Amino acid sequence: MWSIVLKRLVMAVPSLVGVVIVTFVLTHALPGDPAAYFAGPAATNEAIEQIRVKLGLDKSLSQQFVYYVRDLARGDLGMSLTTGQPVATEIKNRLPASAELTLLGLIVSMAIAIPLGVLAATRPGSLVDHVCRIVATAGVSLPVFFTGLILVQVFYNLLGIAPAPFGRLDIFLSAPPQVTGFYLIDSLIAGNGGLFVASLSQLILPALTLGIFSLAPIARMTRASMLAVLSSDFVRTARASGLSPFTIIVSYAFRNAMLPVVTTLGMVFSFLLGANVLVEKVFAWPGIGSFAVEALIASDFAPVQGFVLTMAVLYVGLNLMIDVLYGLIDPRVRVET
Repeated sequence: MWSIVLKRLVMAVPSLVGVVIVTFVLTHALPGDPAAYFAGPAATNEAIEQIRVKLGLDKSLSQQFVYYVRDLARGDLGMSLTTGQPVATEIKNRLPASAELTLLGLIVSMAIAIPLGVLAATRPGSLVDHVCRIVATAGVSLPVFFTGLILVQVFYNLLGIAPAPFGRLDIFLSAPPQVTGFYLIDSLIAGNGGLFVASLSQLILPALTLGIFSLAPIARMTRASMLAVLSSDFVRTARASGLSPFTIIVSYAFRNAMLPVVTTLGMVFSFLLGANVLVEKVFAWPGIGSFAVEALIASDFAPVQGFVLTMAVLYVGLNLMIDVLYGLIDPRVRVET
């Protein structure tokens, strides 16, 4: 297993190098001049040029890239011009908010999609099977920001049962003492049940938005994988041996159907990291996605580069975790690798 992990890490290095190069080139190719933006509309050309020199934008693109790589090697992601704080500090402070929302959205999606896919596979052509197809089609067809706006309109504006979609907590509440950065966990550690409920209520709509967006591929893959396993020889043998349907489905079929589902979960999680940007803007969520969007509008290069690099590292770590799970679910994968 350790050899697999080491091999995957070595293979990830060229991908991360490519991400650094492509991100740097694309951000500097974007229209707009950061120096002119921060100098203001009334600034003179001399003032703009002074800011450009201060930011190092007067140097050639190759020189800027060398300085950028040098800073990356020292763990310096640069300074955010919009907030005046180091990008690494901003990402460290905002990443728990994005991770908590993304993970809860994935949990919501799994809680709905996996049982629905299993039931649809065990009852093909039934009402449950048709519901699974409809839900999957609707989830993948609706844009994530549209789903979020609809949920806000229904549950906040019309029904009034959801809190205002403005951040992680109500403005009259204080954040729990930071341990993990996840408000749900930190509020439980602090023993504050009311703060836990308040944090969860703020998370429900954005997490549901991400869950609806991501449940389609999980449900479809679970159904297809279960159908393939249920028609296999060892399942027919288990049925002929007189085992109960529950034992066959849970102990035999579901475990053997998990590998493609785990692959889909990894792919869906990467989709959620991208969709999180739109959800954070809809619900005013203070995560790294909204931070990157605000920086992009202001032509602030460093936060955008830091955001993309962070997403790339998370994606590499996620793929590594999937490889480890493969070996735990099916030991034959470790032997073949």
